[in-house]
Amino acid sequence: MENNVYLYILVMVLVTYAIRVLPLTLIRKPIRSRFIQSFLFYVPYVTLAVMTFPAITQATQSPIAGFAALVVGMILSWFGASLFQVAAACCGIVFLLELFLC
Repeated sequence: MENNVYLYILVMVLVTYAIRVLPLTLIRKPIRSRFIQSFLFYVPYVTLAVMTFPAITQATQSPIAGFAALVVGMILSWFGASLFQVAAACCGIVFLLELFLC
């Protein structure tokens, strides 16, 4: 068992190192393709969304409360509310819905 742990850690180190170093060593010229540039531009946003959206509904006791907070947050941010206002409204929605639904 203990040998496997060190092997797992070694594999994680190699993968992390390869992901960070290989692009720096292999790509030396500026990227001219607009498709690849736009793809690389949106990668952080997509990664954040993939990690955040499932957590929104699973972090609450009721998935309905999480989904309602998601909808309210999207509507408020669409109309230009600040991050604090969106977060406060979403927390309030979850609190009220879980207070009355659960």
